[in-house]
Amino acid sequence: MLAMKILISLQLLGLTLLCVGIFHCQAWPRYTFVVEETPYRRLCSTKNILTVNGQFPGPTLYARTGDTIIVDVYNKGNRNITIHWHGAKQPRNPWSDGPDYITQCPIQPGGRFTQTIIFSSEEGTLWWHAHSEWDRATVHGAIVIYPKKGATYPFPKPHAEFPIILGEWWKEDIGQLYNETIQSGGDPNISSAFLINGQPGDLYPCSKPDTVKLMVDYGKTYLLRLINSAVQEILFFSIANHKVTVVGSDASYTKPFSSDYVTISPGQTVDLLFTADQSPNHYYIAAKAYVGGAGIVYDNTTTTAILQYNGNYTSTSTPSLPNLPSHNDTKASVQFTGSLRSLADKNHPVDVPRDITTPLFYTLSVNTLPCLNNSCAGPNGTRLSASVNNISFVDPSIDILQAYYYHVNGAFGTRFPNFPPFLFNFTAQDLPLYLQTPKQGTEVKILEYNATVEIVFQGTNLVAGDDHPMHLHGFSFYVVGWGLGNFDEDKDPLKYNLVDPPLQNTIAVPVNGWTAIRFKADNPGVWFMHCHLDRHMSWGMDVTFIVKNGKGLGAQILAPPPGMPPC
Repeated sequence: MLAMKILISLQLLGLTLLCVGIFHCQAWPRYTFVVEETPYRRLCSTKNILTVNGQFPGPTLYARTGDTIIVDVYNKGNRNITIHWHGAKQPRNPWSDGPDYITQCPIQPGGRFTQTIIFSSEEGTLWWHAHSEWDRATVHGAIVIYPKKGATYPFPKPHAEFPIILGEWWKEDIGQLYNETIQSGGDPNISSAFLINGQPGDLYPCSKPDTVKLMVDYGKTYLLRLINSAVQEILFFSIANHKVTVVGSDASYTKPFSSDYVTISPGQTVDLLFTADQSPNHYYIAAKAYVGGAGIVYDNTTTTAILQYNGNYTSTSTPSLPNLPSHNDTKASVQFTGSLRSLADKNHPVDVPRDITTPLFYTLSVNTLPCLNNSCAGPNGTRLSASVNNISFVDPSIDILQAYYYHVNGAFGTRFPNFPPFLFNFTAQDLPLYLQTPKQGTEVKILEYNATVEIVFQGTNLVAGDDHPMHLHGFSFYVVGWGLGNFDEDKDPLKYNLVDPPLQNTIAVPVNGWTAIRFKADNPGVWFMHCHLDRHMSWGMDVTFIVKNGKGLGAQILAPPPGMPPC
């Protein structure tokens, strides 16, 4: 009996113990997330927002490479909620991934769901957030993944580290904003402010006393874990008079490079080193929107925090602001993103797929749908929509993962096209109106286990060209190429970087441009891919992948956990 393998799971002092046999036990950290309404005051007024444990931003989760953690989520809020662990690949465990109606039905008010987050090779900074409607505006927090015990950073250990979460704030209720946007068929109202760690900063009314301050010692080097949790905008970020050195992105190390600014998409994380090497003083840390599309209305304000040196000195009356690129500087945006390279050393090798078995070409478009009596708030009375390969995704009534796992017929189709139905000059200034109307449907793309996949994302100028930060659940991918204009299938692949491309989970496809990614479909399950500008996601710029099971238990979806939220 002593030699028999037994599995005992128990909660003790905030840990889950997984025991196999008598002498082999592993403690899993266990967290409790209580989603609840909490009053917060910003911009001279108070409103109730959804929070986790009353905190905004929410609590930081800590792990090491290869760890597993457990999170008990209790919904004590006033509407449905799900939680997604952005960038955690969750091998074989789509059940805890979180997007509503894709891998689970939402946790209803009064309900709970225990989620298991399995980390594998991720190391650096990730984050978690709500994945239902637009509630991630206030329901989000950082995930810090340290190297395994005994391992070190591939750069000198910093003196200290700071999580920096960039966000957006609306004076109106975010649920009301979502409902108004969906009902009207138009663009959402722009945000009232941008935020750094939940605070607007000095340049907004009623905000100066609570401006975030980072205290530093002269000569010391610090690590910033930068996260863009903004709902609708790509952001430029900078520290006045200080250069930053990029050392990681999306929990993967990069070759270090120095920059005066950072371009960071919603969903993306960037790890930065900086040295406090300027005259002791107060310096602004600032962020503002980057918007590449013409005619797009955006929040043109600037959020600030203060970098404050310790010591005795006389500070200037007003901190200096950094020189951020202009709001529409596409060249600055792509120059930063295009500078990312994987570390690609012996301890952090790359494994870029070379022989592609599944080539995909996906157009990303903003579209319009006809509206009764031209009564909607989109162009010419239409309803705004969005699509991938001219299909605007429609949420099913039961989540796709359960429908797939339990063989529920009729929940989704399996004819998502590999290529767009119409070929045209995708980035032309004047395009025929008939191209603007997409098909609507719940179609998924089936991938064979271990398929080597290349996706070329092509932005189009339909309705209004825009940048599209595309996020893939369940995988990291190599960004092997990008460019402005139309993709040239004969010339552009010759310029791919197959040596040290960055490994990411979110990448901004430039306005009226293209981006090529590669990954190996070695994670069986149902995985969502979508634009991380939430208006585009809600309009239908989404694809769901089903990766088939492979041979052997280690290549198959895990069994569903108990207590899945009901549909």
